[in-house]
Amino acid sequence: MKENKYDDAAFFQQYSQMPRSVLGLQGAGEWHALKKLLPDFQGKRVLDLGCGFGWHCRYAAEGGAGQVVGIDLSRRMLQQAQERNHAPNITYRRMSMEEYEYPAGEFDVVISSLAFHYVEDFASLSRKVAQCLKEEGDFVFSVEHPVFTAHGTQEWYCDGEGVPLHWPVDRYFEEGKRTACFLGERVVKYHRTLTTYLGCLLQAGFSITAVVEPMPAPEMLAAIPQMKEELRRPMMLLVAAKKKRQ
Repeated sequence: MKENKYDDAAFFQQYSQMPRSVLGLQGAGEWHALKKLLPDFQGKRVLDLGCGFGWHCRYAAEGGAGQVVGIDLSRRMLQQAQERNHAPNITYRRMSMEEYEYPAGEFDVVISSLAFHYVEDFASLSRKVAQCLKEEGDFVFSVEHPVFTAHGTQEWYCDGEGVPLHWPVDRYFEEGKRTACFLGERVVKYHRTLTTYLGCLLQAGFSITAVVEPMPAPEMLAAIPQMKEELRRPMMLLVAAKKKRQ
């Protein structure tokens, strides 16, 4: 099975202390913008790719979804999902997004939160998502913004006193593997351009309905002073798309 950094005990301990891990959706800086892109879940069959702790699965289930399937590679993530966000209409499965079978026309909605930058081949994934969606089904996801992933290290360029001067953007058009520093650990991610993200969706048969570069919610800016640094460069990209009729 594909390796996953989130099953490393020390790394997972740090991740578990992040606001989005402790507080759930209310601790995620992009949630105020992402939830506006989500469709009505009433009676829908929903697939969550890279479901993590299962917060979005729970949101869909509480929104009336008939069935929710959460896919994640991390054993530790899914243990937390079962403990924190269990419901009769949620099923969690441990596997990579690349390994999932994507049954044809099975789902009304596919969602994903901050997971696709761990996937090497987004074009293939887009086609698989289109395959498993019903006609006019919804695909809504967040990823790390290409400006955020381009250079690779994902660290501010600072002066001698440690004050952030600017965010480095380099090798933007050179897509592929990057080794980032996340929670003090080296983590492999994949950079791709905005053109690639949107182009893959169009080629897979989607129409794009929304593209958002979210800023932190006002209440988070007020409560967490260092959050103001997030206004200096985009960290995330949100996309909503709909499968076209054949």
